[in-house]
Amino acid sequence: MGALETEEVLFERRGHLGIVTLNRPKAVNALNHAMVKAMLRQLTAWADDDAVGTVLVRGAGDRGLCAGGDIVSIYKDMLHGGTGTAAFWADEYRLNLLISQYPKPYVAFMDGLVLGGGVGISAHGSVRVVTERTRTGMPETTIGFVPDVGGTLLLSRSPGETGTHAALTGAHLTGADALFLGLADHFVPSDALPALAEALETSTAEAAVGRFAQVAPESALAAQREWIDAAYAHADAEEIVRSLRALGGGAVAAADTIEAKSPTSVKVTLESLRRVRGLSLEEALDQEYRVGLRCLAGPDFREGIRAQVVDKDRNPQWKPPTLAEVRESDVEGYFAPLGERELGLSPSPVQSI
Repeated sequence: MGALETEEVLFERRGHLGIVTLNRPKAVNALNHAMVKAMLRQLTAWADDDAVGTVLVRGAGDRGLCAGGDIVSIYKDMLHGGTGTAAFWADEYRLNLLISQYPKPYVAFMDGLVLGGGVGISAHGSVRVVTERTRTGMPETTIGFVPDVGGTLLLSRSPGETGTHAALTGAHLTGADALFLGLADHFVPSDALPALAEALETSTAEAAVGRFAQVAPESALAAQREWIDAAYAHADAEEIVRSLRALGGGAVAAADTIEAKSPTSVKVTLESLRRVRGLSLEEALDQEYRVGLRCLAGPDFREGIRAQVVDKDRNPQWKPPTLAEVRESDVEGYFAPLGERELGLSPSPVQSI
């Protein structure tokens, strides 16, 4: 069966394997709305196709699976007051939920860069493969946003407070770190991925991965857990920063990193992680959608993209500029019900705050 092609995402079947290849290598396969809609259609069709036993998602080129959502498109949409981003997120979150519930093995090659939206199309899968080249994470606080695509739920389930550290700092994580955090399942050397993909055409996912998986290197994040748990247990972002500085050593660098991020994003991210504990993925995505739409309306998301990607001066002017100036009432407003604009993945009604 030949490739069922659109320009930016390719679908094909080899043996009993359905293959999704994100095909924007120059943009490190950043996701846009058309790609998400195409994946939703094809994965839905393959779910009911007896000829497809396993699904594989991978990225074209050698830089990574997916660098996240196409934030330049989001920036342009914000500048023109459009509704395209809200529609993109609605479909993207439905795709994340479909992947989490997929009735067949869903194998993700998390090789190279796997950031933001790339985590959403991989870490919710049932067979998540990292390599020595993996650089993953949720770097949203760097651009004045908050982890989404179910990332708040995933990181809330990581050991101790390590997920909080990853979310607030936006750190790039290794494959070993991803395994430790619970974002991945198996370590396979990158040069073995083509052979693994070929094995998936005829073998079960379990058998194929079992042939190629190796013991992962040690996680640097795991080795730092003692001071991470001590510092990030606080409910207040300022207190977390004070604790990090008091601990000294590598903790001071984490404090410096957090204080360079959008103060509003840091506080809303911390509150998101606390609120999401114990929720279902549907509830988590609904919450992230509320927060995301409020980010679209605020100043920091636009400013963060401008500073990092558009003008590239790396000098964002956050409003307000410090953690102390972000009021609790401002944070709470990000979680208020959206009324008719609710995403509505969760069957339970949203209670007013």
